[in-house]
Amino acid sequence: MATEDTRARSRERVTAIANDILAAFESGELPTALAQLFIHRKVDVPSRRWTWTNRLVAIRRGHVYAAGFRQWQEVGRRVKKGEHAFHILAPRIAKAKEDDAERGLKEGDLVTVGFLAVPVFGYLQTEGEPLAGIEDAPEFVDRLPLVEVARAWGLSVSLYSIEDAPDRLGYFTPGRGIALGTENLSTWAHELVHAADHRLGNLVARSLDAEVVAEFGGAILLECLGFAAESDRGGAYTYLRRYCEKARRNLLGACIELLERTCGCITLLLDEVETLAASVTKHALAGVPSDPTTIRASGNLVS
Repeated sequence: MATEDTRARSRERVTAIANDILAAFESGELPTALAQLFIHRKVDVPSRRWTWTNRLVAIRRGHVYAAGFRQWQEVGRRVKKGEHAFHILAPRIAKAKEDDAERGLKEGDLVTVGFLAVPVFGYLQTEGEPLAGIEDAPEFVDRLPLVEVARAWGLSVSLYSIEDAPDRLGYFTPGRGIALGTENLSTWAHELVHAADHRLGNLVARSLDAEVVAEFGGAILLECLGFAAESDRGGAYTYLRRYCEKARRNLLGACIELLERTCGCITLLLDEVETLAASVTKHALAGVPSDPTTIRASGNLVS
């Protein structure tokens, strides 16, 4: 576990990097935003064949991929205990009883006579056999900086094809996981900061403040870890400006106002790294095998 001195030094470094980024925002001396490296996967799941209206219902609940209870069982997955279904609309089909020239129907034609509410569950609400296209790229996921922190917090990390949620580069679902539709580390860091913000009890709903903390914090986190180029200051500024202009709020003012909350998220993440590193060392010295996930991820740990 991080000592008070270590935590204080970490906080000072985080604050210094935050102020440096703020100075760059103020001066306008920023690099061009990085191009997105979209993830394209072939995922065979029922929700890919739903109407866009139903797919949006799922996405708004934090699920790019979803299916019914038995459909998940058919692919070797089961709904986690305590999870609750959400509902989509499915057409109720019947055969026309007679010809209807006005509607262009003949007796026996299939017609929609109404809709039924169908209970479904998102991928992150299930467990079991990995679904091809979502969890079959461990070499990419395992290389993500601080992925061991997300796992220690009980969050799954998965991928999705950008075509299945083109308006979202990634998303964090509280208590369940993080999903990515792009390989850019800035998106991963953004969602990880959302997770830290939620863990601190500050993220209660999607809002401008939450997006400022996540985007500003993501850039700070990556630079703390040595990923200066990948922090994408130019992209962060563009993202924040768009959100702030929409809310008629000053970008620098918002970042400064939320600086304490943002730095708190980064400090929490770095403290968790120290805790995990100490756990791995303790187990190694005692000759006791650590959790395999933690050991495998230890290559990402930073001091």
